[in-house]
Amino acid sequence: MEPDGGEPSVNRSEANDMAQAMSRAPAQSPARPAAREEAQQHPIKLYLVVWAWLFVLSLGSYLVDYFHLQGILRWTLICLFMTLKAGLIVAVFMHMAWERLTLVYAILVPPTLILLLLGIMAFQSEYVHWLQVHYFRIGP
Repeated sequence: MEPDGGEPSVNRSEANDMAQAMSRAPAQSPARPAAREEAQQHPIKLYLVVWAWLFVLSLGSYLVDYFHLQGILRWTLICLFMTLKAGLIVAVFMHMAWERLTLVYAILVPPTLILLLLGIMAFQSEYVHWLQVHYFRIGP
């Protein structure tokens, strides 16, 4: 503001230069969408198909118990159905299928690495147990 309380004085040539620069600049860069971009609408058919697949996968996991499957087959099927259902939910209902790849990596890589480390620990524990049983006669 000016010392006399009025509006600040703007050099007319600077104002004209800024107006010309703004008129030459693209209205919207393709790399940066507008702040007021409307929400993306997905067809209802997509959600109905996903719900149908979730129902089929849930039915499969219930059938594992219904047919009294046991052992490694049971747990493999249950984990497979669980992973497929979680993947569908994350991809469609959490809109990960339409997100940037960096965001997808930021969300999916840490749990994947945790599962990998848990697998390594399980393998190592089995190996240590085998060593104890084989060399020290400890265990059942």
